[in-house]
Amino acid sequence: MSSGNEMVNPAPHPQAGPHAEQSSVAALVFGAIGVVFGDIGTSPLYTMKETFAGPHPLELDRLHVLGVLSLIFWAVTIIVSVKYVIVIMRADNRGEGGSLALLALLNRVTHGKPGVAALVGMLGVFAAALFYGDSMITPAISVLSAVEGLEVAAPQLHPAVVPLTIAILIALFVIQSHGTARIGVFFGPVMLLWFSTLAVLGILNIVQDPEVLWALSPHYAAAFMIEDGLTAFLALGAVVLAVTGAEALYTDMGHFGRLPIRLAWYLLVLPALMLNYFGQGALLLTHPDSIVNPFFHLGPGWAGIPLVLLATTASVIASQAVISGAFSVTRQAMHLGYLPRMSIVHTSETEIGQIYIPVLNWTLAVFVVALVLGFQTSTNLASAYGVAVTGTMVIDTVLIALVMVLLWQWPRRYTVPLVVFFLIVDLSFFIANSTKILHGGWFPLTIGLVIFLLLTTWNRGRALLKAGFEQNATPEAEFFKKVAEDVVRVPGTAIFLANVSGGVPLSLLNNLKHNHVLHERVILLSVIIEEVPYVSHDRRVRGIDLSCNCNRVNLHYGYMQSPNIPRTLREARYDQLGFIYEPATVSYFLSRKTVIPSAKPGMPIWREKLFAWMFRSSANPLEFFCLPFDRVVELGGQVEI
Repeated sequence: MSSGNEMVNPAPHPQAGPHAEQSSVAALVFGAIGVVFGDIGTSPLYTMKETFAGPHPLELDRLHVLGVLSLIFWAVTIIVSVKYVIVIMRADNRGEGGSLALLALLNRVTHGKPGVAALVGMLGVFAAALFYGDSMITPAISVLSAVEGLEVAAPQLHPAVVPLTIAILIALFVIQSHGTARIGVFFGPVMLLWFSTLAVLGILNIVQDPEVLWALSPHYAAAFMIEDGLTAFLALGAVVLAVTGAEALYTDMGHFGRLPIRLAWYLLVLPALMLNYFGQGALLLTHPDSIVNPFFHLGPGWAGIPLVLLATTASVIASQAVISGAFSVTRQAMHLGYLPRMSIVHTSETEIGQIYIPVLNWTLAVFVVALVLGFQTSTNLASAYGVAVTGTMVIDTVLIALVMVLLWQWPRRYTVPLVVFFLIVDLSFFIANSTKILHGGWFPLTIGLVIFLLLTTWNRGRALLKAGFEQNATPEAEFFKKVAEDVVRVPGTAIFLANVSGGVPLSLLNNLKHNHVLHERVILLSVIIEEVPYVSHDRRVRGIDLSCNCNRVNLHYGYMQSPNIPRTLREARYDQLGFIYEPATVSYFLSRKTVIPSAKPGMPIWREKLFAWMFRSSANPLEFFCLPFDRVVELGGQVEI
């Protein structure tokens, strides 16, 4: 598997994914409500509480309440409504979003600029690595903060909060292997009910103290920052919780499209969130004792248990979206050459995006449960939350600045002030959150750094393997000219998985060395993952005649697609392949390489050993490429790096 130099232009990809053309905008808006906004939509469960009762508590008076509300409103407006929804969502890679899609997009315009290309690669990969830390914390804090509502609705159930949270999370990870097609139809209605409930609860409390609406003016945010100085600046570490999940709007753009996400945000999600935050502010001014858990005090007493159930369901849906996002990012990283092959299970026959990666699922499950057991409360978890999110926001700003200059070629007199403004906002939040590093913020940073090391080690190791192979490879044309006519040919077709850069694969050399025969037809087959999300069927296959009944076949896929070699060959035309594909007569030959770390220049020996371990742990290509078990022959060999 490799990313080839020859770029294949995919068929026009719908803005909202491969099946979106069959859906109306209204249906896509409804679907986006159920999937995209779960993370940011559950932020009201803990944001106000952590701002006033967290590690840096504020005095509960009108100045602070209005100041915090103003900060939340303008943070959401600048970071989400403007930066992500208006600006960053313009940067799509054939309809797809996310840091790796942005990385692939920039790779096309940084050729000949090695310094910029290296910076883009490092930033894009580090943003993807930080996502994994967030994908562990989000389920833990969302579900735990929802279940903590029991402490308001039924205080006697306090000892059951942590065990119940763990039980819900384990159940969530268990069902991943079955897919979410059946329960996914409920996501939209439930989240629509959730956002409607947020709005209604907010309005009911705003009418008790309508003056909180004055906080819409930035004057109150400025007054709060001037009056309280350092304390107000540290409060940004809790205010940022209101914008966690903003990057999901960009990441999920390929599933629903730019327009449906924007409509859902501006028409429902944004108004509902702001009404709820301002409702909580009004509640705190009229009933300061509700600071223990302001969200669950918004409703009347009889609504306590139903509100806990609804909040828990919404948090589970938010967690599901993050887990699915982790699966999607991992598949992208595998196909773009940053992670080894992992076993991928398709959980839906109709939806290409619904996948399940067992090793990742249970790794996430272990870390999420460990977080709940280790931190015990959502307040403690909030200390770990935000560091990675704000780091990702800074990286996204730098990358979108490069897109503006290199790809869109916007005038710098407009670009520079806009980027500087975004960076001032992002860096303010990042620096304020840096105080959390010693109180739990180290966790997502550590996870991010470890995964960044794995991603870059795999990418570099693959490059060394490729360079070593190319240096010692026997040219195809020369090999077949010398060998094909003098070797015994046996009936059938032999398909050898080969490196895209050319050369005779190790499996073919070993087969000839030990068996002294060639099949009647020999195919050198390479799988090329392009830096585009999708490659259409009519551009999937490229065949080249090498003479002597030997062919090279290149199969092109997008990084959002899963390679299935037999199906692709079966669906290909004769003029694409150059031969008639008959499954019953085909044998697949794979090279099972053993990587040997050495003192050769390349990577430090400890990274070479890490790469060798990752290489051994990668999924068998037999499963990854969906090859038939009874038609595969594996031949081994050793490779030094």
